[in-house]
Amino acid sequence: MRIFKSILRKLKLGGVFYWLFGTLITLIFAFPMIFMMVSSLKPDQQIFVDLKSFQAFIPAGDVSIQNYENVFKQVPVFTFLLNSAVTSAIVVALGLVVNSLAGFALSRVSWKGQGIVLGLLIAMLMVPFETIAIPMVYLVSKLPWVGLESGSLIFKEGMMNSFEVQILPFVASAFSIFLFVQYFKSIPKELDEAALIDGASWFTIYRRVIMPLAGPAFATCAILNFLPIWNAYLWPIMVIQEENLRPVQVGLQYFFQMNVQWGEIMAYTTIITLPVLVLFVAFQRAFVASIASSGVKG
Repeated sequence: MRIFKSILRKLKLGGVFYWLFGTLITLIFAFPMIFMMVSSLKPDQQIFVDLKSFQAFIPAGDVSIQNYENVFKQVPVFTFLLNSAVTSAIVVALGLVVNSLAGFALSRVSWKGQGIVLGLLIAMLMVPFETIAIPMVYLVSKLPWVGLESGSLIFKEGMMNSFEVQILPFVASAFSIFLFVQYFKSIPKELDEAALIDGASWFTIYRRVIMPLAGPAFATCAILNFLPIWNAYLWPIMVIQEENLRPVQVGLQYFFQMNVQWGEIMAYTTIITLPVLVLFVAFQRAFVASIASSGVKG
């Protein structure tokens, strides 16, 4: 009985320790976000004064929503939010279809050169976007494209200054394809064999067998495809010159003029961060489940 009580006591102490440790790590990572949100409610002078104490993380002192009002006066926030929401939603929707189909072909169907293609995809993960940005700009500026002008379709050269140039280059993602490959490999192939015996095509297997079992992978790829587009700054700066087509991150440059107002910058960054937080909270369980499954079974 004493041994049993001793074990229970150790388990309780261990649970408390892990809870405290997890809470500490969470607070460490949350401090920058808390500081950003709290500072968005303060004037610049108050922000710099509070930096000397723990009040930097507490909404105390001269607190108001004036910074948010100034943000909406200086920047077309709703236009930028709508642009980013539209481009992100389209990239995510098309990306889930394209990348999952590619992952299905690489993990469930046997064909010659399969290993080479997968190896090239993994190699692409090592290439930073900055190294191919300039060639991509030249490519999209020379490609023939169909556009709208005065309500009629016209053929034009290049996709510059359009929503298409912010969407099409990022639909296919090497990392998303690799993640789908790893997750699909964890699904027993006996399901495919049974479906083939029943006369199902490969697309039917993908749609009716694999997709219903791959919810966590789809949720994870939705988040991973959404974040780069929502946070895109370099690419829109290079290919978009019209204000009505710019995404939210480009709006940051409006605040770095002659007099930098840090409270307004904090307010703007808070506004554009909230959609990301909402998306992650909505899909966090599926995200963790997908990473755990692909990492252990893949």
